[in-house]
Amino acid sequence: MDTIPSLEQALALALKLAPKERLQLIEQVASSVENDIDSSLTDKQQSKEHWGKSLNKLFDQLGPIDLVDPEIDDPVEWVRVQREKERKHRLGDWGE
Repeated sequence: MDTIPSLEQALALALKLAPKERLQLIEQVASSVENDIDSSLTDKQQSKEHWGKSLNKLFDQLGPIDLVDPEIDDPVEWVRVQREKERKHRLGDWGE
């Protein structure tokens, strides 16, 4: 025997409730429908576009970045130069 009530049975039960309880029922049903719609939209949006394409779009929106000392090819040397600049900035130039 099927335990899921039909729409007519659910409506008949709902109409037996007090007005305040019927309003609570309406709010709960509307909220559950809204959640179902939101989750189905999110699923559809996620399935439409691969995450990599979304990431590429984000990079395109950000635009180019300004490189600091792009002429230094060696990464170890680049880090050394950046540390030296930061040290001079923190301590100031004392005529050294």
